[in-house]
Amino acid sequence: MTIQQESKTMATISFQNYFRLYENLSGMTGTAATEAEEFKKIYKLEVVVVPTHKLMIRKDNSDLIYKTLDGKYKAIAEEIGERHKKGQPVLVGTTSIEKNEIIREYLKKKKIPHQILNAKNHEEEAMVIAGAGKPGGVTVATNMAGRGVDIVLGGAPPDRPPELPVLKFQKSSEYKKWREIHDEVIKAGGLHVIGTERHESRRIDNQLRGRSGRQGDPGSSRFYLSLEDDLMRIFGGEQIGSIMTKLKFPEDQPIENKLVNRAIEQAQVKVEGFHFDTRKRVVEYDDVANQQRGIIYGLRAKVLSSDELKEEILEKLGHQ
Repeated sequence: MTIQQESKTMATISFQNYFRLYENLSGMTGTAATEAEEFKKIYKLEVVVVPTHKLMIRKDNSDLIYKTLDGKYKAIAEEIGERHKKGQPVLVGTTSIEKNEIIREYLKKKKIPHQILNAKNHEEEAMVIAGAGKPGGVTVATNMAGRGVDIVLGGAPPDRPPELPVLKFQKSSEYKKWREIHDEVIKAGGLHVIGTERHESRRIDNQLRGRSGRQGDPGSSRFYLSLEDDLMRIFGGEQIGSIMTKLKFPEDQPIENKLVNRAIEQAQVKVEGFHFDTRKRVVEYDDVANQQRGIIYGLRAKVLSSDELKEEILEKLGHQ
Protein backbone atom coordinates (compact mmCIF):
# COMPACT_ATOMS: atom_id res chain seq x y z
CA MET A 1 0.00 0.00 0.00
CA THR A 2 1.32 3.43 -0.98
CA ILE A 3 1.81 5.78 1.96
CA GLN A 4 -0.49 8.75 1.49
CA GLN A 5 0.02 12.29 2.71
CA GLU A 6 -1.51 12.83 6.14
CA SER A 7 -5.03 14.19 5.87
CA LYS A 8 -5.99 17.43 7.56
CA THR A 9 -9.24 17.88 9.46
CA MET A 10 -10.84 21.13 8.27
CA ALA A 11 -13.82 21.17 10.63
CA THR A 12 -15.44 19.06 13.33
CA ILE A 13 -18.80 19.00 15.08
CA SER A 14 -20.33 16.73 17.72
CA PHE A 15 -23.22 14.48 16.67
CA GLN A 16 -25.52 16.29 19.07
CA ASN A 17 -24.84 19.75 17.62
CA TYR A 18 -24.96 18.37 14.09
CA PHE A 19 -28.46 16.97 14.69
CA ARG A 20 -29.52 20.24 16.34
CA LEU A 21 -28.77 22.09 13.08
CA TYR A 22 -31.97 20.61 11.67
CA GLU A 23 -35.09 22.71 12.10
CA ASN A 24 -37.18 19.60 12.82
CA LEU A 25 -36.05 16.32 14.35
CA SER A 26 -37.99 13.09 14.65
CA GLY A 27 -37.33 9.38 14.62
CA MET A 28 -38.80 5.98 15.28
CA THR A 29 -37.33 3.03 17.17
CA GLY A 30 -38.52 0.20 19.34
CA THR A 31 -36.15 1.04 22.21
CA ALA A 32 -36.33 4.80 22.89
CA ALA A 33 -38.22 4.75 26.20
CA THR A 34 -35.13 4.06 28.34
CA GLU A 35 -33.37 7.09 26.77
CA ALA A 36 -36.30 9.53 27.16
CA GLU A 37 -34.40 11.79 29.59
CA GLU A 38 -31.49 12.27 27.18
CA PHE A 39 -33.77 13.03 24.22
CA LYS A 40 -35.56 15.65 26.34
CA LYS A 41 -32.46 17.36 27.76
CA ILE A 42 -30.23 17.32 24.66
CA TYR A 43 -32.73 17.63 21.79
CA LYS A 44 -35.89 18.87 23.57
CA LEU A 45 -37.75 15.90 22.09
CA GLU A 46 -40.59 14.04 23.77
CA VAL A 47 -40.63 10.23 23.58
CA VAL A 48 -44.06 8.75 22.90
CA VAL A 49 -44.59 5.00 23.30
CA VAL A 50 -46.95 3.67 20.63
CA PRO A 51 -48.76 0.41 21.56
CA THR A 52 -48.11 -2.60 19.33
CA HIS A 53 -50.68 -3.37 16.62
CA LYS A 54 -50.93 -6.97 17.87
CA LEU A 55 -50.74 -8.03 21.51
CA MET A 56 -47.19 -8.95 22.53
CA ILE A 57 -47.28 -12.47 24.05
CA ARG A 58 -43.54 -13.10 24.40
CA LYS A 59 -42.54 -14.53 27.79
CA ASP A 60 -39.48 -12.83 29.31
CA ASN A 61 -38.10 -15.23 31.93
CA SER A 62 -36.10 -14.17 35.00
CA ASP A 63 -32.31 -14.10 34.72
CA LEU A 64 -30.31 -17.14 35.83
CA ILE A 65 -27.10 -16.29 37.70
CA TYR A 66 -24.25 -18.80 37.91
CA LYS A 67 -21.12 -18.74 40.02
CA THR A 68 -18.65 -19.18 37.13
CA LEU A 69 -18.46 -18.54 33.40
CA ASP A 70 -18.01 -22.26 32.74
CA GLY A 71 -21.17 -23.07 34.71
CA LYS A 72 -23.07 -20.43 32.74
CA TYR A 73 -21.90 -21.60 29.32
CA LYS A 74 -22.66 -25.24 30.14
CA ALA A 75 -26.21 -24.26 31.16
CA ILE A 76 -26.66 -22.24 27.95
CA ALA A 77 -25.52 -25.19 25.82
CA GLU A 78 -27.85 -27.49 27.79
CA GLU A 79 -30.89 -25.28 27.18
CA ILE A 80 -30.03 -24.83 23.49
CA GLY A 81 -29.84 -28.63 23.16
CA GLU A 82 -33.28 -29.09 24.75
CA ARG A 83 -34.92 -26.42 22.57
CA HIS A 84 -33.21 -27.79 19.44
CA LYS A 85 -34.53 -31.31 20.14
CA LYS A 86 -38.15 -30.16 20.33
CA GLY A 87 -37.81 -28.17 17.10
CA GLN A 88 -37.80 -24.68 18.61
CA PRO A 89 -35.50 -22.12 16.93
CA VAL A 90 -32.96 -20.40 19.20
CA LEU A 91 -31.13 -17.09 18.78
CA VAL A 92 -28.13 -16.58 21.09
CA GLY A 93 -26.98 -12.97 21.52
CA THR A 94 -23.38 -12.28 22.58
CA THR A 95 -21.36 -9.11 23.19
CA SER A 96 -18.36 -9.92 20.97
CA ILE A 97 -16.88 -12.19 18.30
CA GLU A 98 -14.71 -13.80 21.02
CA LYS A 99 -17.83 -14.78 22.99
CA ASN A 100 -19.31 -16.24 19.79
CA GLU A 101 -16.31 -18.55 19.51
CA ILE A 102 -16.67 -19.65 23.15
CA ILE A 103 -20.33 -20.57 22.58
CA ARG A 104 -19.32 -22.38 19.38
CA GLU A 105 -16.93 -24.65 21.33
CA TYR A 106 -19.58 -25.58 23.91
CA LEU A 107 -22.10 -26.36 21.14
CA LYS A 108 -19.52 -28.45 19.28
CA LYS A 109 -18.97 -30.58 22.38
CA LYS A 110 -22.70 -31.32 22.48
CA LYS A 111 -22.80 -31.82 18.68
CA ILE A 112 -25.52 -29.22 18.20
CA PRO A 113 -25.65 -27.83 14.62
CA HIS A 114 -25.51 -24.03 14.58
CA GLN A 115 -24.66 -20.89 12.61
CA ILE A 116 -22.31 -18.13 13.73
CA LEU A 117 -22.77 -14.47 12.72
CA ASN A 118 -20.13 -11.83 13.45
CA ALA A 119 -21.50 -8.66 11.72
CA LYS A 120 -18.93 -8.80 8.91
CA ASN A 121 -20.91 -9.59 5.75
CA HIS A 122 -24.20 -7.69 6.14
CA GLU A 123 -25.93 -9.05 3.00
CA GLU A 124 -25.14 -12.66 3.84
CA GLU A 125 -26.07 -12.16 7.49
CA ALA A 126 -29.44 -10.63 6.61
CA MET A 127 -30.23 -13.83 4.69
CA VAL A 128 -29.08 -16.08 7.55
CA ILE A 129 -31.00 -14.08 10.18
CA ALA A 130 -34.12 -14.14 7.98
CA GLY A 131 -33.90 -17.96 8.02
CA ALA A 132 -33.07 -18.23 11.73
CA GLY A 133 -36.68 -19.07 12.57
CA LYS A 134 -36.58 -22.52 10.96
CA PRO A 135 -37.50 -25.52 13.18
CA GLY A 136 -34.64 -26.37 15.56
CA GLY A 137 -32.37 -23.70 14.06
CA VAL A 138 -29.59 -22.39 16.32
CA THR A 139 -28.05 -19.01 15.47
CA VAL A 140 -25.29 -17.38 17.52
CA ALA A 141 -24.86 -13.67 16.75
CA THR A 142 -23.21 -10.52 18.05
CA ASN A 143 -25.50 -7.60 18.89
CA MET A 144 -24.86 -5.85 15.56
CA ALA A 145 -25.44 -8.91 13.36
CA GLY A 146 -28.59 -8.82 11.24
CA ARG A 147 -30.13 -5.82 12.98
CA GLY A 148 -33.34 -4.58 11.40
CA VAL A 149 -34.16 -7.98 9.87
CA ASP A 150 -37.33 -9.77 10.95
CA ILE A 151 -36.89 -13.40 12.00
CA VAL A 152 -39.95 -15.10 10.50
CA LEU A 153 -41.09 -18.26 12.27
CA GLY A 154 -40.58 -21.20 9.94
CA GLY A 155 -38.02 -19.29 7.87
CA ALA A 156 -38.56 -16.74 5.12
CA PRO A 157 -41.80 -17.43 3.19
CA PRO A 158 -41.60 -18.22 -0.54
CA ASP A 159 -41.70 -15.26 -2.94
CA ARG A 160 -45.00 -14.62 -4.66
CA PRO A 161 -44.76 -14.12 -8.44
CA PRO A 162 -46.02 -10.57 -9.22
CA GLU A 163 -48.59 -11.86 -11.73
CA LEU A 164 -50.10 -14.34 -9.21
CA PRO A 165 -52.95 -12.99 -7.00
CA VAL A 166 -52.44 -13.33 -3.22
CA LEU A 167 -55.36 -15.73 -2.67
CA LYS A 168 -54.19 -18.06 -5.44
CA PHE A 169 -50.61 -17.95 -4.14
CA GLN A 170 -51.80 -18.92 -0.64
CA LYS A 171 -53.41 -22.04 -2.14
CA SER A 172 -50.16 -23.10 -3.85
CA SER A 173 -48.34 -26.21 -2.56
CA GLU A 174 -45.18 -24.16 -1.94
CA TYR A 175 -46.97 -21.71 0.35
CA LYS A 176 -48.93 -24.47 2.12
CA LYS A 177 -45.69 -26.32 2.86
CA TRP A 178 -44.18 -23.16 4.37
CA ARG A 179 -47.37 -22.58 6.39
CA GLU A 180 -47.10 -26.08 7.90
CA ILE A 181 -43.51 -25.38 8.98
CA HIS A 182 -44.58 -21.98 10.35
CA ASP A 183 -47.35 -23.59 12.45
CA GLU A 184 -44.92 -26.28 13.63
CA VAL A 185 -42.56 -23.60 15.02
CA ILE A 186 -45.47 -21.79 16.71
CA LYS A 187 -46.46 -25.05 18.47
CA ALA A 188 -42.85 -25.45 19.63
CA GLY A 189 -43.06 -22.04 21.35
CA GLY A 190 -41.77 -19.63 18.70
CA LEU A 191 -38.29 -18.10 18.72
CA HIS A 192 -36.37 -18.43 22.00
CA VAL A 193 -33.77 -15.72 22.62
CA ILE A 194 -30.83 -16.32 24.96
CA GLY A 195 -28.66 -13.45 26.20
CA THR A 196 -25.21 -14.60 27.33
CA GLU A 197 -24.82 -11.58 29.65
CA ARG A 198 -26.42 -8.27 30.52
CA HIS A 199 -25.16 -5.21 28.67
CA GLU A 200 -24.35 -1.86 30.20
CA SER A 201 -27.41 -0.46 28.43
CA ARG A 202 -30.95 -1.77 28.95
CA ARG A 203 -31.71 -0.58 25.42
CA ILE A 204 -29.38 -3.21 23.91
CA ASP A 205 -30.94 -5.94 26.08
CA ASN A 206 -34.38 -4.84 24.88
CA GLN A 207 -33.21 -4.91 21.26
CA LEU A 208 -32.07 -8.51 21.70
CA ARG A 209 -35.31 -9.55 23.38
CA GLY A 210 -37.26 -7.74 20.68
CA ARG A 211 -36.04 -10.19 18.03
CA SER A 212 -38.65 -12.60 19.42
CA GLY A 213 -42.43 -12.23 19.74
CA ARG A 214 -42.90 -9.88 16.80
CA GLN A 215 -46.25 -9.34 15.08
CA GLY A 216 -48.12 -11.16 17.86
CA ASP A 217 -46.05 -14.35 17.46
CA PRO A 218 -45.24 -16.49 20.50
CA GLY A 219 -41.69 -16.41 21.83
CA SER A 220 -39.54 -16.33 24.94
CA SER A 221 -36.29 -14.92 26.26
CA ARG A 222 -33.85 -15.45 29.09
CA PHE A 223 -30.52 -13.94 30.14
CA TYR A 224 -27.78 -16.12 31.59
CA LEU A 225 -25.35 -14.34 33.90
CA SER A 226 -22.20 -15.23 35.78
CA LEU A 227 -20.56 -13.57 38.77
CA GLU A 228 -17.49 -13.30 36.51
CA ASP A 229 -19.33 -11.11 33.94
CA ASP A 230 -18.04 -7.53 33.68
CA LEU A 231 -21.27 -5.90 34.89
CA MET A 232 -21.57 -8.31 37.83
CA ARG A 233 -17.94 -7.81 38.89
CA ILE A 234 -18.38 -4.03 38.93
CA PHE A 235 -21.77 -3.97 40.66
CA GLY A 236 -22.49 -6.32 43.55
CA GLY A 237 -21.11 -9.60 42.24
CA GLU A 238 -18.97 -10.11 45.36
CA GLN A 239 -21.97 -9.94 47.73
CA ILE A 240 -23.95 -12.48 45.70
CA GLY A 241 -20.81 -14.62 45.39
CA SER A 242 -20.28 -14.73 49.16
CA ILE A 243 -23.93 -15.77 49.66
CA MET A 244 -23.54 -18.56 47.10
CA THR A 245 -20.32 -19.72 48.77
CA LYS A 246 -21.89 -19.76 52.27
CA LEU A 247 -24.89 -21.72 51.00
CA LYS A 248 -22.48 -24.07 49.15
CA PHE A 249 -24.10 -23.55 45.76
CA PRO A 250 -22.69 -25.99 43.18
CA GLU A 251 -21.29 -24.49 39.96
CA ASP A 252 -24.22 -25.71 37.88
CA GLN A 253 -26.96 -24.40 40.22
CA PRO A 254 -28.19 -20.88 39.43
CA ILE A 255 -29.84 -18.16 41.49
CA GLU A 256 -33.20 -17.02 40.10
CA ASN A 257 -34.48 -14.11 42.15
CA LYS A 258 -36.49 -10.98 41.31
CA LEU A 259 -34.57 -8.89 43.87
CA VAL A 260 -31.28 -9.81 42.19
CA ASN A 261 -32.77 -8.96 38.78
CA ARG A 262 -33.84 -5.58 40.13
CA ALA A 263 -30.34 -4.95 41.50
CA ILE A 264 -28.83 -5.73 38.08
CA GLU A 265 -31.27 -3.33 36.40
CA GLN A 266 -30.33 -0.62 38.90
CA ALA A 267 -26.67 -1.23 38.05
CA GLN A 268 -27.51 -0.73 34.37
CA VAL A 269 -29.32 2.52 35.20
CA LYS A 270 -26.17 3.73 37.03
CA VAL A 271 -23.94 2.91 34.04
CA GLU A 272 -26.39 4.55 31.62
CA GLY A 273 -26.41 7.66 33.83
CA PHE A 274 -22.61 7.77 33.83
CA HIS A 275 -22.45 7.56 30.02
CA PHE A 276 -25.21 10.15 29.67
CA ASP A 277 -23.31 12.58 31.93
CA THR A 278 -20.20 12.05 29.78
CA ARG A 279 -22.11 12.81 26.57
CA LYS A 280 -23.76 15.83 28.21
CA ARG A 281 -20.35 17.27 29.17
CA VAL A 282 -19.09 16.76 25.61
CA VAL A 283 -22.08 18.78 24.35
CA GLU A 284 -21.45 21.54 26.92
CA TYR A 285 -17.81 21.85 25.77
CA ASP A 286 -18.84 21.73 22.12
CA ASP A 287 -21.52 24.42 22.63
CA VAL A 288 -18.74 27.01 23.09
CA ALA A 289 -17.03 25.94 19.86
CA ASN A 290 -20.46 25.78 18.23
CA GLN A 291 -20.99 29.52 18.77
CA GLN A 292 -17.64 30.26 17.09
CA ARG A 293 -18.51 27.79 14.35
CA GLY A 294 -21.80 29.59 13.73
CA ILE A 295 -20.03 32.98 13.35
CA ILE A 296 -17.40 31.60 10.93
CA TYR A 297 -19.93 29.74 8.80
CA GLY A 298 -22.15 32.84 8.79
CA LEU A 299 -19.27 34.92 7.38
CA ARG A 300 -18.49 32.18 4.86
CA ALA A 301 -22.11 32.09 3.67
CA LYS A 302 -22.12 35.90 3.36
CA VAL A 303 -18.96 35.84 1.22
CA LEU A 304 -20.26 33.06 -1.01
CA SER A 305 -23.62 34.77 -1.57
CA SER A 306 -22.27 38.33 -2.10
CA ASP A 307 -21.82 39.81 -5.59
CA GLU A 308 -19.38 42.46 -4.38
CA LEU A 309 -16.74 41.74 -1.72
CA LYS A 310 -14.84 45.04 -1.80
CA GLU A 311 -16.79 46.74 1.02
CA GLU A 312 -16.71 43.58 3.11
CA ILE A 313 -12.90 43.28 2.78
CA LEU A 314 -12.33 46.99 3.55
CA GLU A 315 -14.58 46.70 6.59
CA LYS A 316 -12.58 43.76 7.91
CA LEU A 317 -9.27 45.52 7.23
CA GLY A 318 -10.56 48.57 9.09
CA HIS A 319 -11.12 46.45 12.22
CA GLN A 320 -7.47 45.35 12.29
